[in-house]
Amino acid sequence: MDTEKIQQALDELKKQPKRKFSQSYDFIINLKNLIIKQNPIDLFVTLHYNKGKKVKVAAFVDQQLLEQANEFCDLTIPEKDFDKYKDVKVLKKLAEEYDYFIAQSTLMPKIAAAFGKVLGSKGKMPNPKLGSVVLPNANLEPLVKKLNTTVRLSAKKGLNLQCIVGKEGQPDNEIIDNINTAYQAVLKQLPNEMQNIKSIMLKLTMGKPVRL
Repeated sequence: MDTEKIQQALDELKKQPKRKFSQSYDFIINLKNLIIKQNPIDLFVTLHYNKGKKVKVAAFVDQQLLEQANEFCDLTIPEKDFDKYKDVKVLKKLAEEYDYFIAQSTLMPKIAAAFGKVLGSKGKMPNPKLGSVVLPNANLEPLVKKLNTTVRLSAKKGLNLQCIVGKEGQPDNEIIDNINTAYQAVLKQLPNEMQNIKSIMLKLTMGKPVRL
C-alpha cells in the first residue's frame, strides 16, 4: 500500500476534533465480489508494533504452568477452579472481559466441555493457529507478548474487516507499518486479491473515516 497515501490520511485525521481520551486508529477494509458464507475471512495478524491497546489474556492451566500463568497472564484459571464457571452468566462475563485465552494442551478436552459452548460462540476458544494451545513445558512470556500485538480480522456475515492498528500519539511510521502488515495479510486470504477489495478506510475511534 502507498505509504504516502497513508501518511496523508493520518495528517487529515489529526485535524479532526480532539477528544478527552487517546483515540485508536481503526483500519477498515470493505470487500466486494465475495459470497461471504462460502468464503468467510477469519485471520489473526501479528503486527510489528504495539497497537496501543493492551489485551487481556486468561490461561487455563494445571500445576505445570501455574507459576508462569500467574506471572504473565491477566487471569489464571487452574483446573481445580473450572467448576466455578458453571453459571452461563459468569462464563459470558469471562468471554467479554478477556481478549485471548491460552490453554494447556493436556486440558483441552476438559476446557472444551466446561467452556466451549460460550467461548466458541464468541470466537474465543484457545486457538492452535494462534499458538495459544500450548504444551505443559511451554514458555508463556513470548506468547503473551505476541498476543499483545495480534489483531483478528473477521468477516463471517458482513463484507467488512476492521482492526485497531495504533493509537493517537504513537509514531506515524509504526502505524503505517501496522496498516501495511494487516493489509498484506488480508490480501493473501482473498481469492482474487485486489479484485475483492471495494475500499480501504482509516478512522479515529470517534472520528469520520478517511479513504486510503
